[in-house]
Amino acid sequence: MYKVDPSFYLSNQPNTREPKPDLDKEGFMKILITQLQQQDPTDPMDSKEMVAQMTQLSSLEQMMNMSRSIEMLVQSQLVSPVIEYSHMIGKFVSYELDNEDSEEETENKMKTGRVVGVSQKDGWAILELENGDKVYADAVREVRSEGEDTGKDEGKDEGED
Repeated sequence: MYKVDPSFYLSNQPNTREPKPDLDKEGFMKILITQLQQQDPTDPMDSKEMVAQMTQLSSLEQMMNMSRSIEMLVQSQLVSPVIEYSHMIGKFVSYELDNEDSEEETENKMKTGRVVGVSQKDGWAILELENGDKVYADAVREVRSEGEDTGKDEGKDEGED
């Protein structure tokens, strides 16, 4: 009978790890310490070069922190359209319907509907209407409260009660 070498078992296989594409502060410090330990004592590393490397690392770390902060700012701005247009819930809006689906060159039609919700898509605010339509906020041409008139048929002056 043959003996099986235990190194062939799956549990004894060496764990492979994925190399990190970026060098972080800890990795840089390990390399620097190893470099200092392995340097030739008769020809040591130039202290100016070491200070320059440390300065570059510090600058890189600050840029990465700034990048993370900007990314967080951008993410917080993505919520903004929903918050910005949430006051329109319950209001009546007049909006243009694009005729992109039809092949005819007709004018855009105006419709009116009551806003029941606000969402966003690709950073754009979308108003969800009671009639089932979903309208981009930039297509809205008029906003009214429920009891408010359109101002087209009465001769009232502004400020008159």
